[in-house]
Amino acid sequence: MQSEIPLKHKIALGLIPGVGDIYARRLVSSLGSVEAVFEESYRNLIKIPGIGTSLARSISDRSYMEIAEKEAEYVTRNNIRTFFYLDADYPFRLRQCDDSPVVFFFKGNCNLDESRILGVVGTRSATPRGRDICGKIIGELAASHPELIIVSGLAYGIDITAHKAALSYNLATVGVLGHGFRTIYPSVHKPTAEAMQKKGGLISDFVSGELPERNNFIKRNRIIAGLSDAILVIESGIKGGALITADIAASYNRDVLAVPGRPEDQWSAGCNALIKNNKAALVESADDIDYFLGWRAAKSKSPVQPSLFPELDENEKLIYELISGEGESDIDHICRTLDIPVFRLSPILLQMEFRGLIRCCPGNIYRLA
Repeated sequence: MQSEIPLKHKIALGLIPGVGDIYARRLVSSLGSVEAVFEESYRNLIKIPGIGTSLARSISDRSYMEIAEKEAEYVTRNNIRTFFYLDADYPFRLRQCDDSPVVFFFKGNCNLDESRILGVVGTRSATPRGRDICGKIIGELAASHPELIIVSGLAYGIDITAHKAALSYNLATVGVLGHGFRTIYPSVHKPTAEAMQKKGGLISDFVSGELPERNNFIKRNRIIAGLSDAILVIESGIKGGALITADIAASYNRDVLAVPGRPEDQWSAGCNALIKNNKAALVESADDIDYFLGWRAAKSKSPVQPSLFPELDENEKLIYELISGEGESDIDHICRTLDIPVFRLSPILLQMEFRGLIRCCPGNIYRLA
């Protein structure tokens, strides 16, 4: 039975040098089982269509098994969940994609088969307008779809804005990493990543020690696209990772949605091109998303807002009143005015963001949400 496949063999299948997710599946299909991949002789491996001498040599070398054994110990010790493509609980959306990871790892507590999952991507150089639109749309969606999961890549710009907005509106949010779990990149997003594990989670198809590399981030985009019902692009240059994700989503028969911008805006050029070339539907609000995806949203005049006046402690009250009175304040000004050390102030500001009281703008400038 597939449930009896040793964890180290599941992990090893994704580690064979030169054998990607598609060929790994073909190997198992040709040989009849996962275990057979690691038991078959070089002489028989080269007879499999598409497996030449080089790949057969990589498979039969099996030096990667040591890495797989150590990784199996790591994920077990750290309560990290492993999803393998032959397991019954492998997410059904990813199962539809030929090149989805044969194995990936998950730290979190949400249902990856939730009824509605939306991928939100965009430029790392998000403008205030882009951040505002991202928060507004996610807030509107939260009003009608409290079960919705927001998926993104934990990167600067639109990605982290989408994750923070989801948390502030009490939606689950999942970040797909371009590295292993021993690292969080960028490191400044570590507090958000930790919060996401309590309301959503983190996904990686890399072993725990894998470091952030450019190609890894391109590779992880297929998971963002495959796990989602649709991809929403909010600000993108004419080239970039967001457009790569949109192309992958289209190849998976996922809907692609884009927020338009002015013709002269650099970070709207990609979105405008998607719309102009009929590769994406034009989205201005959550109502448009409901319409294009066939989500029957409950009618609501306004999005669910995080409580503006929860029980605040003394420091939070002082910070809120300072920003309210001045319109905006940078972190240094708040430190000096309220005489709160930055190492104490930063986590307070982050929690206030999560609760929807304030928002962080470029330059570490804070405004009321």
